[in-house]
Amino acid sequence: MITDPARELAIQIEAQEDLYFFSRYMFKERRKYKWLHNWHHRVICDALMKVYRGETKRLIINIPPRYSKTELAVINFMAWCFGKAPDSEFIHVSYSATLAANNAFQTRNLVQESAFKKVFPDFVLRDDSKAKDDWRTKAGGVCYAQGTGGTITGFGAGKIRDSFGGAIIIDDPHKASEATSSTIRKNVIEWFQNTLESRTNSPETPIIVIMQRLHEEDLAGWLLDGGNGEEWEHICLSAIQPDGTALWPEKHTIERLRIMEETSPYVFSGQYLQRPSPPAGGFFKPDKIEIVDALPTELVKECRAWDLAATENEGDYTAGPKLAKAKDNTIYITDMVRGRWGPDGVENTIIQTAQLDGKGVFIRLPQDPGQAGKSQAKNFVGKLSGFKVKAEPVSGDKITRAQPFAAQVNVGNVKMLRGDWNKALIEELRNFPNAKHDDQVDGCSDAFNDLNESRQSKKPATAGSRTF
Repeated sequence: MITDPARELAIQIEAQEDLYFFSRYMFKERRKYKWLHNWHHRVICDALMKVYRGETKRLIINIPPRYSKTELAVINFMAWCFGKAPDSEFIHVSYSATLAANNAFQTRNLVQESAFKKVFPDFVLRDDSKAKDDWRTKAGGVCYAQGTGGTITGFGAGKIRDSFGGAIIIDDPHKASEATSSTIRKNVIEWFQNTLESRTNSPETPIIVIMQRLHEEDLAGWLLDGGNGEEWEHICLSAIQPDGTALWPEKHTIERLRIMEETSPYVFSGQYLQRPSPPAGGFFKPDKIEIVDALPTELVKECRAWDLAATENEGDYTAGPKLAKAKDNTIYITDMVRGRWGPDGVENTIIQTAQLDGKGVFIRLPQDPGQAGKSQAKNFVGKLSGFKVKAEPVSGDKITRAQPFAAQVNVGNVKMLRGDWNKALIEELRNFPNAKHDDQVDGCSDAFNDLNESRQSKKPATAGSRTF
């Protein structure tokens, strides 16, 4: 293969000086096809180069998921900086230690590529750098990766000097499914304050936070609101631009984005628009639910799921909605049993309701953690012998569990049988997840998820399905 030395030199110089060009060049050289780049990639790269030049010390980039944030702001940026300043010291953090280690590993692989060595021929990795989450350069550079909340004792980021010497890079500090928990959000912020910030070797060491917005009080929201007392450069990239066009049409057309918004407005507002809505409704669109006077003659499956409370006449409700799936996959909310009963009343209600429903209706019960929860579940299953009953621990937070059901409600695929219980359920749906009570929503979500579970094997109607 004939090469043009002048062209090779021009490529080398351009890649050394421009992170965006470097990213495009490395992508093509490594994967053998062109990167489907977009204008927002240039915006991200320009912001990161300002960090390298010392013009920005604190940077937050909010961007939808899967829009190249990790590849650009973590893998490519660290590699490019190592090429330019081989003694740089980085600490990279993500919500998962495994994920952070994998990003560091990909960076290590990148700096060993032949294409990288053409751009930065003087860079040398230390021979003993075998670990994914902690590797070194011969010039004294460090790349250390850790999960949010992990130990960083003995590691620091940056150099005490005027020129760039490394940074702390935080990529998605919150797990999406946990961001609704105030306790977990506060733990992330406290760890940032008490552990991570102290890992800068110099007041001039940059800190970069790149993430999708998940909650008004997530780490980015807290920092932008002046949480740590510093000013942050803020790059906010919404999937739908102010002029109504798509940020990256090749990724998501505006038509596709509108469908996503319609289906899950609460999630979409935060993760894709970077405007996390307060939990004050908008999650469900109950006006999309058609109230009907009769059910289809043939239903594929029926399930009644229970959300349990055990305090009589006060506090939370026990609720047992019954949902059904029709042949066309339409979901029907067919009944609601709800009340404040003590333990004996809850048990009697569940048994009586099962007898009224008949043995063709699946019964789903929550199992509280610990031995007491197992004993309660075992007791219920025993007393419901002959019915198709399943008791299992509830996994995930309420919002995460409700998302699949909400998506079907919001596209008009859920109908409701007319009854005196309709109004209370509609109001709870309308105000979820900020309603005073969410027992009916929890039950509906669990019943919906059960209707859509694929069972590998079916037991006879006389058997109970137990998960203890």
